[in-house]
Amino acid sequence: MGFHIANEPAADQVLDEHPFAVVVGMMLDQQYGMEHAFRGGYKVLSRFGTLDPAVIAAADPDEFKAMASTPPAIHRFPGSMAARLQELAALVEDRYDGDVTRLWTEAATGKELLRRVQELPGFGKQKAQIFVALLAKQLGVRPEGWESAAGDYALDGYRSVADVVDADSLLKVREFKQAKKAEAKAQQDA
Repeated sequence: MGFHIANEPAADQVLDEHPFAVVVGMMLDQQYGMEHAFRGGYKVLSRFGTLDPAVIAAADPDEFKAMASTPPAIHRFPGSMAARLQELAALVEDRYDGDVTRLWTEAATGKELLRRVQELPGFGKQKAQIFVALLAKQLGVRPEGWESAAGDYALDGYRSVADVVDADSLLKVREFKQAKKAEAKAQQDA
């Protein structure tokens, strides 16, 4: 099937071929367009030459930040996200021997998977639930109880990046998010 989140063939191919790029994209999906966030792994691979967590974690922080800040930057806050990316890479290297797929392949239950994802830098509960749903819907990673762990993101529909499979679904997810923001703002103003 292949990913279509980045909405750019070369970047989507990097997501298909490098599981760490998927985690990087999810980490960068914060105050930044989701398709742009999921191009982050492609940008790092193209400029830095590798997505190996050990090499990223060991990189000189100033040089890595400069690479991440080169236009088009990996994020609208490239400096802080470069540091977070190195922190993420160090955690994957230390805890999973550099194999990010162990994050999900070794989780026996959805609850354990959610807990493991929440340990990643920048992954609060909501982002972790979305990532659990993305793993289930796009990669077929479905440990027992994943639906409960993912909450509403496990449902059919166009709620999050987990539901993006083409340009049309990307638009529907964006519309859903905008409607939710408008609803929250209306409740806040009431």
